[in-house]
Amino acid sequence: MSDERSARVLVVDDEDGVRTFLAETLERSGHDVVMAENGAVGLRLAREQPFDLVLTDLRMPELDGMGLVRALRNEQPDVEVIILTAFGDVGSAVEAMKLGAFDYLEKPVSSPAALRELCGRALARRRELLSPTRGAAAPIAGEQKALASRAPAMAPIVDAIAKVAKTSATVLLSGESGTGKEVTARAIHDLGPRAGGPFVAINCAVLTENLLESELFGHEKGAFTGAHTQRRGRLELADGGTFFLDEVAELQPSLQAKLLRALEERQFERLGGTRPIRIDVRWVAATHRDLRKMVGAGTFRDDLYHRLAVFPIKLPALRERREDILPLAEHLLRTLSSAAPAPLSPAVARALVARSWRGNIRELKNALERALILADGGPLSAEHFASDDDDAGEQAPVSMSAASLEELEKQAIGRALVAAGGNRKAAAERLGIGLRTLYEKLKRYGIR
Repeated sequence: MSDERSARVLVVDDEDGVRTFLAETLERSGHDVVMAENGAVGLRLAREQPFDLVLTDLRMPELDGMGLVRALRNEQPDVEVIILTAFGDVGSAVEAMKLGAFDYLEKPVSSPAALRELCGRALARRRELLSPTRGAAAPIAGEQKALASRAPAMAPIVDAIAKVAKTSATVLLSGESGTGKEVTARAIHDLGPRAGGPFVAINCAVLTENLLESELFGHEKGAFTGAHTQRRGRLELADGGTFFLDEVAELQPSLQAKLLRALEERQFERLGGTRPIRIDVRWVAATHRDLRKMVGAGTFRDDLYHRLAVFPIKLPALRERREDILPLAEHLLRTLSSAAPAPLSPAVARALVARSWRGNIRELKNALERALILADGGPLSAEHFASDDDDAGEQAPVSMSAASLEELEKQAIGRALVAAGGNRKAAAERLGIGLRTLYEKLKRYGIR
């Protein structure tokens, strides 16, 4: 492979002027560039000599860009590919990225700087993948071990994450609460070309509309009462990295329109401002709700949905991947306990696998944390999970009035708040419910 200052680049385009412009721009950056007038010639050249990077048009005679990407992925998977398209055909470009292309660039390419920057990121990604220090580890490691899986239901998910992470495509994560959507978003960031940039997240469900707008876009001094200084928003802070919109279904219609503009134009204005602020972010959104149904009901914008759902990934519930319950439990125990945890006994293993885990991985983590507290340094037993077993009603029906159920819920919330030192977000996590749900219950029960 070429060194970091130069690379061997193949430019494939059936327009003479475009080929020459691209080649000259990259040669001025010190790269060794070879040109091909169509996909068939480009593939022949790629088979005859090594290249680090291929820039190819999508629509060409004989062999189009999609066919070239397929051939290169099969024969030379370590070559990075950037797609060029003059038709604004985002759908085809995204399809090429699913096949393994790094990213796409719309023609005419008017900015040499943008071209050089995109090629630089593609080559940096290639260097990282070929680095000998990278080792032979699985594609998802560290904090993302919650995504490592033995379950057949997770195999296509892990494969999709590894593929889309290499691109800059917008990803929409869906699935029940607690299935690991934020962990997945971080995995996509960490495995992608923007891993060195910031990962900025915002939960659309926990803030009022006005506060959320200010958090997203920032504000200028004097934009509203109390805005004593200028403040940069989360979108601006995510520039050069990944922006994660959690619970995106909770966005109000007015904010949906503003967010759509930021997505489409890659720019926005702060509240009270008039100067457009350009951003370069990778978008990942998540929701536990069915956005398509919301589009049909008129509560979520159709155009925003399609901008967010460029690459949709639905995470399965934990009960659909039971093979992963015990490995996940062992991993979570290592993160929760300062001492090396003892192996799970057969009785505990049976109890864990038998549960339906309606709260999914989050509920499993909370159950393990409570069990460790109850065990007080001793071995875990099945009894340590009994009080948390919300399947108990199915196994041994108990007659209980609505009033007594509410009292039990009120007591559980009180205990969670005490255990969390009054931190409501931490208490909600302990209870396995959303923060908005906790606030509603605090108000209902008059808990301060």
